[in-house]
Amino acid sequence: MNKIHNTTSSTSPSFQQLDLNLLKVFEALYQERNMSRAAQRLHLTPSAISHAVKRLRRQLNDTLFLRQGNMMQPTPLCESLAPALINNLGQLRQILQLSGQFTPQTAINDFRIGIHEALEKLLLPPLITALADQAPGTSLASHGLERAHMPRQLAGGSVDMAIDVSLPISEPVLHRPLLTDRFCVVMAQHHPLAEKLHKHDYAQARHISVSHRASGPAVEDIALRQQGVNRNIALHCQSYSTAISVVRQSSLLLTMPRKLVQAIDQPGIKVLPSPVSIADIAIHLYWHKNTDAHPALNWLRKRICELALQL
Repeated sequence: MNKIHNTTSSTSPSFQQLDLNLLKVFEALYQERNMSRAAQRLHLTPSAISHAVKRLRRQLNDTLFLRQGNMMQPTPLCESLAPALINNLGQLRQILQLSGQFTPQTAINDFRIGIHEALEKLLLPPLITALADQAPGTSLASHGLERAHMPRQLAGGSVDMAIDVSLPISEPVLHRPLLTDRFCVVMAQHHPLAEKLHKHDYAQARHISVSHRASGPAVEDIALRQQGVNRNIALHCQSYSTAISVVRQSSLLLTMPRKLVQAIDQPGIKVLPSPVSIADIAIHLYWHKNTDAHPALNWLRKRICELALQL
């Protein structure tokens, strides 16, 4: 018994003294792979992150992260620890969340949503109005969304939920349909095709493509090409607002979801149905299963879904 007791006490002090905040730093740095991004996510300074990593290295007796340029790459031990550690942190958050209550009128919460710029214009105005009326002590922050990193953003808590097109995604990320939107064609008000747009004219025209990706077809181009329409793209840009401004002053055509056109609401344009059949675009709400029972986030998800039904 003495041997067992002595062995345990000689190896356990570092773990007994391990600060939960250090594990949060471990999680953020493992997921972000960058000191500055981890610091920004945790609302700390880079020097505080660096100090925390030094403490972790001493207590776990491993380098944990190796610097390669601006990136911090995990060591083999770090890679072996990370999945279980991050999963357990998520379970701990869920347990603590279940013990809480959310009273909208008196709550003080900072909500973070990952959402693309185009959907901001559609969803944020009614959402912030609802928050001001129902939960005046809360605030809302919109964050840029990268589809490839969305599961990591949700798991790490850099965003509480995300709004994006329908994606082939599975647990631990949960999702539900939010709204659907139909594609239309936007052109200058006095465009020669403003009175009647045929498929042949559409195919022969010059177009604007809107996407955050540097290359590759836009969502609508996949459906168009299946029907033999290969658009002549004269301009590729990142914002529907910019695209509509260009359309007003040119002969270019813009194909985009109709509800987004209404949200941008610029004068001097004509909106027509697409002469080529394009499937409606589906927008979904995404969240991590660890936050499924979070009282405040559950309340916010319900409000977002209610507002989407009115759009």
